[in-house]
Parts: sequence; structure tokens; C-alpha cells
Amino acid sequence: MDTFSYLGQGFGVALSPYNLFTALCGTLIGTVVGLLPGLGPINGVALLIPIAFALGLPPETALILLAAVYLGCEYGGRISSILLNIPGEASAVMTTLDGYPLARQGKAGVALSISAWSSFVGGLMATCGVVIFAPLLAKWAVAFGPAEYFVLMVFAIVCLAGMAGNKPMKTAIAACIGLFLSCVGIDSNSGVYRFTFGSLGLADGIQFVVLVLGLFSVSEILVLLERTHHGQKALDTSGRMLFNLKEGMSVLATNLRSGVMGFFMGVLPGAGATLASAVSYMTEKRLAVKDNKFGDGDLRGLAAPETANSAAACGSMVPMLTLGVPGSGTTAVMLGALTLYNITPGPLLFRDQPDIVWGLIASLFVANIMLIVINVPMIKIFTKILAVPYWALVPAIAIITSIGVYAVHATAFDLFLMIGIGVAGYILRKMDFPLSAILLGFILGGLMEQNLRRALSISNGELGILFASPITWGVWALIVLMIALPFYRTWRKRAQRKADAANA
Repeated sequence: MDTFSYLGQGFGVALSPYNLFTALCGTLIGTVVGLLPGLGPINGVALLIPIAFALGLPPETALILLAAVYLGCEYGGRISSILLNIPGEASAVMTTLDGYPLARQGKAGVALSISAWSSFVGGLMATCGVVIFAPLLAKWAVAFGPAEYFVLMVFAIVCLAGMAGNKPMKTAIAACIGLFLSCVGIDSNSGVYRFTFGSLGLADGIQFVVLVLGLFSVSEILVLLERTHHGQKALDTSGRMLFNLKEGMSVLATNLRSGVMGFFMGVLPGAGATLASAVSYMTEKRLAVKDNKFGDGDLRGLAAPETANSAAACGSMVPMLTLGVPGSGTTAVMLGALTLYNITPGPLLFRDQPDIVWGLIASLFVANIMLIVINVPMIKIFTKILAVPYWALVPAIAIITSIGVYAVHATAFDLFLMIGIGVAGYILRKMDFPLSAILLGFILGGLMEQNLRRALSISNGELGILFASPITWGVWALIVLMIALPFYRTWRKRAQRKADAANA
């Protein structure tokens, strides 16, 4: 009962008029920041920390503001992903796979409402998980060391082939391209320049914003120009703005599975919403035996990553609060905000400053409710983006994209690099290579390298550390299973064809 009494105390903090207004401002700011390509929760939270500190906000109010911005960005990132095929942030990459095809089919309103509902369900499930399981899951997360994280990343890369169904080889090649791009820049350990070809502009590596906007935004501009050349007009947005009961029931099981999966992956320090959305999407694709339209506008393919990334965002609060270990890049920034207020996160925080901890947890419930109440009525406004003629939409996307990239380092080199990546991305799209696999390979590549080096440092270079724990053995078994499944399915199809031919 102590937990629920503390939660009631937290709601007393979160529901004060001042904190309610702060949460409302945070959700609105977060939605706008998430909507803009190239920005994201890390940038949104980082920009607001000095403002919150300068305004003299109490620590619990500042944390409520930052958490609301974080969740708002997770909601907002889906809008440009669904309507423009441009992910607002890394965790929204998987949303483009089925969200954009739905918009192209005239179901933008249904897609936006399903994604809003899925984000709400994921956030609600994860917040309940934070309340009930926080101390237990904090101990479980400690069991994941560098070796376990490396093997988990290998599993995610192997699973990428499952996204493309009939083109696993192209997906594997795309993922390898992403892994290669993640190696560009100065090696953090030795200081050696890798694949920079003598260019100082590549010394810091390829920035995520440059890559994502080049692959998705610039290539999409080229595709839109191609459609304009063929005389296509803006899409009709007069369809339904909300999903119906049948559509809601069709994704219910997906919501529940992805919510649980996203929460547990959010608890793992460093895993984050990006990995959670990718794994949940691939899991649902594997489970969808009947009526599988993943990649062509399947509501389950939209619901899975949206549920998982919101659940992971809330779950990442667990290691931050209980261990003082950031569960994601955004919670790492929030951890910095705590240090500004001379607050040390960890197990003693629950005992010594329950108002801050439980006020933050209660505000997650409040922010999730605010976001769905705000976002659903605005769906009709969002879908108007699709009604903008291409001659006006293309320059607008180009201007926003250029500003987003130039803001990273304020160099023209990044703009030219983005254009080059965009042209390459356009060619790869024409050759039917999945761009999302490149981006996920790029994101996971850096994490894989860091964790492999840490693991080998611990074991003095012995590779046996990658097979030294029950967790690694379990994940390796899953990797072997994922590799074997395509071969088994191919063999089964051939055997079925032979049997059919014999019966004929």
C-alpha cells in the first residue's frame, strides 16, 4: 500500500494548477518539436533545461515540464512520418513503413488516430509498469553488461532481414551500409581518422540529422518532383479522421504485446525507443501470418512501433530514477537537469524526495491523457498537409530540411553531404532497397562498437565474454533461430510445391 499512497501523493503534486499548466505547455512544445524533421526529444529537452532553470522552476515542476516535452516529441514524431514519409526522430523510422502507405491510400486520418491511440496505450501501460515494477526492474537491468548489449544489438541487426519479407538480401546489404556509415569519423579510442578521405567535415562522423534528412527528406523531395512531373496532384483528405471499432480491435493484441516489449526494452539502459520500435515491428511482422500487408499499409505495422516507442520512453525513466543511469539519450539530458538542482538519482531518491519522484511518475499519466486529448481533435488540421500542392510542399520541405541540417554545425559541408546522401537514397529507393534498414544499421552500429570494446576491455581481449552469461546464450540462441527461419521457410515452400506438383 505504500506504493499507492506515494502515488496519491504524487498526483497531489502533478495535479496542482501550476504543474498542470506546465505539463500542458510541455506537451504542446513537444508535439511541435517532434513534428519538425531533424529535431527530436533530446534537442527539445536540452533547449528547455536552461529556460526552466532561469525561470526558477522548482525541481519537481522542471522535471514534469521535461517529461511532458519528451512524451510530446514521441507523439509528434509520427506526424511527419505518416504524412510526409520523413521521420521526425530515430524512433519514428519504423512508423514510416506502414504509416506513409496508409496516407497515400487516403487513410491519413485513420493512421494518425490509430498512432495516437497506440502511443496512449503504450505510455499508459509503461507508466503502470513504472509504478509497480520499478525497484525490481532496476535490479534486472543491472544484469545487462556490455557483452549482453552487444549480443542484443547483433540480434536486432539479424532481425532487420525480417522487415522486408521477400527481399532479405537487400535488407541485409542496406543494414551493412548503415553499419559502415557509423564507422566514419575519428576513432574515439585511438584518435585515428576512419573513412574520412582527408575531409575535415567528416572528422566528427556523419551526423544522424544529416543522414536521416538526406535519406528520407531529400529522396522524398526527388520522388515528389517525379510525381509532379507525371501530373499527380495533392491527395484527397476528405476520408475518415478516426479509426472505427473494428480497426481498433484489430490492433488491440499488437498494442498489448508491443507495450510490454517496449517497456522492458526501455528499462534497459541505452536500448531506447528506437530499438524497441524496430524489434516490436519485426515481431509483429513475424506473428502476422494471415492478411500480412506489412510495408503496404498494415494497421498493425503502424500500431506496433508507436506503442513500443511511447512505452520505452516511459520505461527509460526507471533506470534514471532508481540507478542514476540514463535509459536513453533524452533521459541522459534529464539526468543533467537533476544535477543542476543538486539532486542525486538512485534508490535513496525514492526515500528522501518522494514528491519529486512520484510527482514525475504521476505526471506521466497526466501528460499521456493531455496528449491524446490535444492530438485527436487536431488530426483534421494535420491532414491538411497532404492537401498542399506539390509545387508548394516541396520547397517547404526543402527549407525546413536545410534549416534543420545547417543548425547542427552551421556549415555548408553538411548541406552538400545531405544532398549527396539524398541522391544516393533516391537511387537505392529505385532499386527497392529499404532505407529504414540503413538508418537502423547506422544507429545500432555505434552502440555495437562501443559495447564490444567495453566488453573486450573487461575480458582483456577474450571473445569468450560474449558467451559467458545465460543472457548472452539465450540471445545467441534467438539469433541462430532468426537466421535459420528464412531457410526453413524456403525449404518448406519448395517441399509444398513439389507435393502440389506430385498430386497434380
